Amino acid sequence: MDTYHDLISQTFDFPSQEFSVEQNELRFHDIDLMALVEKHGTPLRIAYLPRISSQIQRAKQWFKEGIEQTGYQGRYSYAYCTKASHFSFVVEEALKNDVHIETSSWFDISIIRAMHAKGKVSKDTFIICNGFKPEEYKQEITDLINDGFVNCMPILDSPNEVQYYHDHVREKCNLGMRLASDEEPRFQFYTSRLGIRYADAIPLYQQRIKDDPRFELKMLHYFINTGIKDTSYYWSELSRFVHKYCELRKVCDTLTTIDIGGGLPIQTSIQPEYDYPYMIAEVLRTIKRICGEEGVPEPDVFTEFGIFTVGESGATIYSILDEKLQNDKELWYMIDGSFITNLPDTWALNQRFIMLALNGWNKQYKRCQLGGLTCDSQDYYNAEKHIYQVFLPERKPADEQPLYVGFFHTGAYQESLSGYGGIKHCLIPAPKLVILDRDEDGTLTDRVFAEKQDSASMMRILGYQ
Repeated sequence: MDTYHDLISQTFDFPSQEFSVEQNELRFHDIDLMALVEKHGTPLRIAYLPRISSQIQRAKQWFKEGIEQTGYQGRYSYAYCTKASHFSFVVEEALKNDVHIETSSWFDISIIRAMHAKGKVSKDTFIICNGFKPEEYKQEITDLINDGFVNCMPILDSPNEVQYYHDHVREKCNLGMRLASDEEPRFQFYTSRLGIRYADAIPLYQQRIKDDPRFELKMLHYFINTGIKDTSYYWSELSRFVHKYCELRKVCDTLTTIDIGGGLPIQTSIQPEYDYPYMIAEVLRTIKRICGEEGVPEPDVFTEFGIFTVGESGATIYSILDEKLQNDKELWYMIDGSFITNLPDTWALNQRFIMLALNGWNKQYKRCQLGGLTCDSQDYYNAEKHIYQVFLPERKPADEQPLYVGFFHTGAYQESLSGYGGIKHCLIPAPKLVILDRDEDGTLTDRVFAEKQDSASMMRILGYQ
């Protein structure tokens, strides 16, 4: 029978830029993963910071090339969408790359102030304040504006929101407006609950913004939940949005910028499946064409990439604790963690991540299911994106070394959705979190951000101590 290495090489174009094998052990960005496991144990969550910067620089280069290729007249700016990962080490790494910030909660403003105190954010940095805004959020935004953050820009999500700024903002302020896009046809409702109705955009500007000397409408925000994809739905919604931009631009000459939310996807398979330069060029070409037809200037473009910025920097590693044959052909490998609590998107959204064994690449492989530690029947992983099954090296009782499995590109949203450091289903603890970086000479460094969650912290949260 073929080995696990044979299986992966025959199924995918392997090795890849990210993944390789040395002495039958997996390497990720040339990182010796088995050495990390031996040092830190499992379950283990790692964050590889250089990937954050490289993703930002890749996107900037693609837009630069797209602008040159299409002759686009507007400028491009990159913003990091903090909700993908609020960790300080992520935000600080992103800010090394001359980026701006997009927020979605009043607690984000505390992050802005902390980064400003450390000299990472200036009062000239664009702070794009998105989301529906309770009183606390509007107050925090207003305080930033009044404190001299000249590019703090509230993106109006509701017609009523602007009244708060009328009543409390003292300084001159740029405003944005989010338009409520139609959801994907298979969605459970037709129009997004977030944003201003298309029909209300011009009346809102003319009646509530135009005549107040403190405010200028500067930005129109476009968000598609599925992200930037080459589908008729995406192109139709983008075209509708750009036409509305043109309509509004004709009555509002301060409107110079559009903000494209939703973002670029990350790779969820070893096999490349997305043509980033093509898609970016087509987005620019679409905006340019419609603006030309409507006779308005091409807008500057902001993007707010969250998943794309941080997703591919993360990995989660488990040990296989045991195997169970539950009938004649269903073999379970039991991991020392949980999918529901550690990788909630696999459970809630049926999200597939890149999954590979760390060791045992010279062994024969078996079809199996991976089972988590909770008592929930949904705590499992049984299908890769392209092969719709899971194959891993076989285990034998005589093996000197446990089998380890890694899930890669898990850097976005998983900690936020699972409630990092809090209480998890069946009290499964949060894994140890290790940050990986490289010195100027390329030497890999690792530092522990947080140890594996212990019972004492859970007892305090639950009120037993």
